[in-house]
Amino acid sequence: MATFELYRRSTIGMCLTETLDEMVQNGTLSPELAIQVLVQFDKSMTEALETQVKSKVSIKGHLHTYRFCDNVWTFILQDALFKNEDSSETVGRVKIVACDSKLLTQ
Repeated sequence: MATFELYRRSTIGMCLTETLDEMVQNGTLSPELAIQVLVQFDKSMTEALETQVKSKVSIKGHLHTYRFCDNVWTFILQDALFKNEDSSETVGRVKIVACDSKLLTQ
């Protein structure tokens, strides 16, 4: 199974990376094992989002910037309104990175 490393830039991914770096610097963990943990994190995040997330959200906002490079879409929205069945939330600025999930099976 191929995976993207997109989730490493999320809050939990950044915290994991910082913790692994600290453990490698302290000698608690080998660099090879730290890389294996990150690869497993990528696989686990991809699988969890594919199988466990059932809710849908609609997004409306002002499209500030968009880009398509290497089969990855990047959108930057301003004053974005996120709506689901139960609630809505407005965010001043949001960056959305989207990849074709079919590329994961190649």
